[in-house]
Amino acid sequence: MLHVDIPTLPEIQALVAERNRASVSIYVETTPQTQHIGEAGIVLSNLIKEADGQLEAAGVDKRERWAIVEQLEAVSEDEDFWKYQANSLAIFATPESHRSYRLPNKLSAMVQVADRFHLKPLIRAVSVEQHAFVLALAENEVRLIEVFSDMAPTEVRVPDMPRDAASAVGTATVNTRSHSSGRQHGSEGQKVHLRKFCRLVDAALRPLLSGRHEPLILAATEPLLSIYRSVSTYPHFATQVIETSPVRIPAHELAASARPILDERHAEAIKAFKALYSERENEGRATTDVATAARAATFGAVDTLVVDIDEVVVGRVDEETGEVKFGDQDGANSYGIVDEIAGRTLATGGRVIGERRTDIPGGGSLAAILRYRL
Repeated sequence: MLHVDIPTLPEIQALVAERNRASVSIYVETTPQTQHIGEAGIVLSNLIKEADGQLEAAGVDKRERWAIVEQLEAVSEDEDFWKYQANSLAIFATPESHRSYRLPNKLSAMVQVADRFHLKPLIRAVSVEQHAFVLALAENEVRLIEVFSDMAPTEVRVPDMPRDAASAVGTATVNTRSHSSGRQHGSEGQKVHLRKFCRLVDAALRPLLSGRHEPLILAATEPLLSIYRSVSTYPHFATQVIETSPVRIPAHELAASARPILDERHAEAIKAFKALYSERENEGRATTDVATAARAATFGAVDTLVVDIDEVVVGRVDEETGEVKFGDQDGANSYGIVDEIAGRTLATGGRVIGERRTDIPGGGSLAAILRYRL
């Protein structure tokens, strides 16, 4: 299983707000396969040396450099930490503190030193669904399968997960119920048993999925399909389902059925955004202008933002007014403007979607729906 800890909204807000001339951002491709994690550790060690070189070139005091390097090397040398990884690791460090996040998507190794953290790869991780769970549910078996965009699916062991419906509810079969109790029997009795079974499955999943954002896709047939839908407490339970009996269907086939659902969810999100954008544009509450979006994001006026995940627009955005100054190359005194707008949008509770330029209204670097007219 991927050990993922994508930052919460308050954590993103803190990262966006952090200002320190010695802000180090490091991204490393990792693997959940412990036997192959050694290479990632070597890459991190090299990036730490590169970060120290960049800090020295920027004129950072030696004591501050040492404070940062010491923290980063502590991560690099923590054997217990490296036992539990995902597909990438993001580390953000200043002389006073460091934070790390294990991410589901594969990111290229890089290090950047500036007066703020480089958050574009992290923003992509929280704005694009690339990772999901499939709950394969039948009367005689339950499996949880983790699905990835670019690697083979894996079956996840869930503590206290019921093996089957009958043993979960303490009967020989869920299809009958004693007449002596004076309660339901036949099909009604079966539904009572299955509902209890589904509640137990949901309870077993709750600790494992707590704090997660990935969609949970159900693979089942009626009546379990409808019953589980009605009892699920997971906030990211997908409305789309794999309507088939998952018994004896291998994990890779269920994953193959889940991926089109992820694509459909993303397409629906973009379609809904375009429709709302058109409506809000007529009201003066939508823009594709970078400068206008920057000002809106600075004042917390952006509700939803779609950004080009590939393009980098270099410059600066004024902290107080949101005024944009375009530049030629990024560095300690400049950065990606669109990335900064996305960060400020997330920091004020807005939603960010990473997309290709062809799917952005107006075909530009971004499109924003505003909470109110500027």
